Amino acid sequence: MVEGIPGSPASTGLIDKVKAILLKPKEEWPIIAADPATPGDIVTRYAIPLIAIGPIASFIGGQLFGHSFIFVSYRPGLMAGLSSAIFAFVMALVSLVVVTFIAEFLAPKFGGEANRRQALKWVAYSATASWVGGIFGLVPALAALGYLAALYSLYLFYLGATPVMKVPEDKAIGYTAVTVVAAILLSIVATAVTGSVLALFGGTAALVSRHETSGGTLTIPGVGSVDTDRIQQAADRAEKMANGDMHALNASQLAPLLPASIGSYARVATSSTSTGMGSQAQATYKAGDRQFDLRVVDMAAVGGLAGIASAMGVEHSEENADGYEKVYKDGDQMVTEKWSKSGSNGEYGVVVGDRFMIEAEGQAASIDELKDAVATVDQGTLEGLAG
Repeated sequence: MVEGIPGSPASTGLIDKVKAILLKPKEEWPIIAADPATPGDIVTRYAIPLIAIGPIASFIGGQLFGHSFIFVSYRPGLMAGLSSAIFAFVMALVSLVVVTFIAEFLAPKFGGEANRRQALKWVAYSATASWVGGIFGLVPALAALGYLAALYSLYLFYLGATPVMKVPEDKAIGYTAVTVVAAILLSIVATAVTGSVLALFGGTAALVSRHETSGGTLTIPGVGSVDTDRIQQAADRAEKMANGDMHALNASQLAPLLPASIGSYARVATSSTSTGMGSQAQATYKAGDRQFDLRVVDMAAVGGLAGIASAMGVEHSEENADGYEKVYKDGDQMVTEKWSKSGSNGEYGVVVGDRFMIEAEGQAASIDELKDAVATVDQGTLEGLAG
């Protein structure tokens, strides 16, 4: 279990703090209000482990059970699943920053105190029910139950307004409602311009101060355990990117890793994409009527989430007369493998260094050709580019 937040008067563990705010919020809010924990402690040792539950659960659920919408069912590939999980994780952190600033700004207008640390406490602990409710994402059919948890978070929000933000009781409902509505509107904008919002508010670094933390294990009942050092690494990467101390590699640095030929396959096309949050270099290889793509992706700062998912020991295997697909761990690496006999096509990918993805996808004589294609990318050189 993760150790209690340093300096907390009720120096309890993470799970105990979660239980307290969920089961006896009226008694817990005054304790939270008096808690001298720093913003960095609140974010990295309380918020981030809980925020990670939803994306991890959704990722695992998608890989194991797939997703269904009306009459359409699909199971996302490893890269698509990781991308969705990473986006959800980042947006939750962005939302935490945005709502904290809104809460601080509005408090005096309702007779309360403008205090950023108190606003962060109010937002983070109120969101506990919603974050924990993300566990329902393990079984996509039950994901809707997470909305019930979100409603309970609104109730916690209301209960904490007076003890934490010093808003008079008769104005607590109005303060809560206006804060939530403003947060929803700004979060919609934040979703479209995540990078701009991080720059505007100084990113998570505006709330997180550098500090030493001890290792530990976060146990999610019925799911498994996560090494909290992996979570801390993900948080550190996000902070470095927000401060401009870390950048995704340019696609031009990745492109040379893609060989001119692979066995009998010749490279016939290349493409590349670079953004502030990641980059990708891709090449298409062809031999006769067979063709596949080999790509190298830098997931940059938020790639740490891939390490968290890998640490969960995600595994899945499915097989029928036409082929198979599976997700498994090979050493410390997460691997996805898929093959269709009828189409002579498949997919093989590995996550390298909790940051990079090497994937081959398309038609080939066998899955071994796709594995050989991935093996042509020197993993040592790739990790060396990250410095």
